[in-house]
Amino acid sequence: MAATRLVYGLYNDEEILLEAVKSANKEHIEIYDVYTPFPVHGLDPLLGLAESRLHYAGFIYGMLGTLTAFLGMTWIFTKDWPIIFGGKPYWAVPSFIPITFELTVLFASIGMVVTFYIINGLGPGVVNTYLDDRITDDKFCIAFDSHDVSDSDAEAFFRSTGASEVHEKEL
Repeated sequence: MAATRLVYGLYNDEEILLEAVKSANKEHIEIYDVYTPFPVHGLDPLLGLAESRLHYAGFIYGMLGTLTAFLGMTWIFTKDWPIIFGGKPYWAVPSFIPITFELTVLFASIGMVVTFYIINGLGPGVVNTYLDDRITDDKFCIAFDSHDVSDSDAEAFFRSTGASEVHEKEL
């Protein structure tokens, strides 16, 4: 895999970062990526990112949990172990609701977490590269691929938009 050389600028505030992203879009500069220590409201539309489809997966996992609980209890209480509890019929649907709800939530939550980790390449044994240690703490970063933008143009852009520091790194 070929190494990617990035030029990146560090910002101290998310508002300054948002203005810098707007400036990059106006100047038609292709942004490699933006790194922030926490989600920044309004950044996704500026970067042209589509809405996540993770909630569709959550719905499917929830329905799988609902079906597992309901069909499992139906089979257990009508075919496998038919016992009359307190005069209730074998197939007492209202008594299935609590367990059905719990398995719906369990399947949806575990399924969404596993799907999130797989899609984002996270998990045990994964070594992630990072540009700067402070990005996960208190700095905001815009990175440009050095093949798309010259170093002098990138540095001029960062200085004009209020970046506190400009660095280069090869990933």
